[in-house]
Amino acid sequence: MNCKNCHTELQEQDDYCKSCGGRVIRKRLNFKNLFEHLSETFFNYDNKLLRTFVQLFKNPEDVIVGYINGVRKKYINPISFFGLSLTLSGISVFILKKFYIQHLDFSTLFEGVKASQDIFDATSGGALEYNSLFYSFLIPLLALISWITFLDKKYNFTEHIIIYLYSMSLMSILLVFAAQIALLTIPEYYLLFSFCTWPLMFLYHSYMLKRIFKLSTGNLILKALISLALFMVAYIIISIAVFFIMVATGVVNLEDFTPKKSP
Repeated sequence: MNCKNCHTELQEQDDYCKSCGGRVIRKRLNFKNLFEHLSETFFNYDNKLLRTFVQLFKNPEDVIVGYINGVRKKYINPISFFGLSLTLSGISVFILKKFYIQHLDFSTLFEGVKASQDIFDATSGGALEYNSLFYSFLIPLLALISWITFLDKKYNFTEHIIIYLYSMSLMSILLVFAAQIALLTIPEYYLLFSFCTWPLMFLYHSYMLKRIFKLSTGNLILKALISLALFMVAYIIISIAVFFIMVATGVVNLEDFTPKKSP
């Protein structure tokens, strides 16, 4: 009998391959053992996915720094983790657009300011439509800001991308489930919930970076202020670029910004 994965010769009593570690499958595939395999893959405490998820909260440096330093078997790799988060995020956006789109009405926030409302409606709609693309763009942007902020720590840009592939994937997966709970229980407050996720993400990243770079509280505050300043600069530049694109494509008109004359 040979291993079906690497073709190494096995003994009849072997349950796992001594060469590649693959499990020896003796039964034909049916719904029962398919369910058992999925349960073992996703819900068994000893599996890589659950272990990665838990350790990114308990000891994020063990997962992230370990991967950067060459530990590649202990936890799920960042690309697979990111792919899972994209899949779940896509499902979440589909559910939101299909059943809860009425709870994304921003008109009350911009009452009487047509141009601002048009811009926000267009950008929020685009954010839903191109959620995966926006999410994928955000990771190298955050990595660039982090690389500049932590130049003294000798991590290169690619290693900072690994940091945010793990952290943003974790936050995305967590918030997907939290969002579905919010939509089921308090859909009228979904906008408030979505705004509250940003400070939560900031707090987690502060905790994660403090552990990865072994920062003191004072140093963490300094680095956080630098990161926020860089993020605001990037946000302003991107916002200006998006505004000019909207004007050029006719999404908004400059006339909308002209003060209305009193009757």
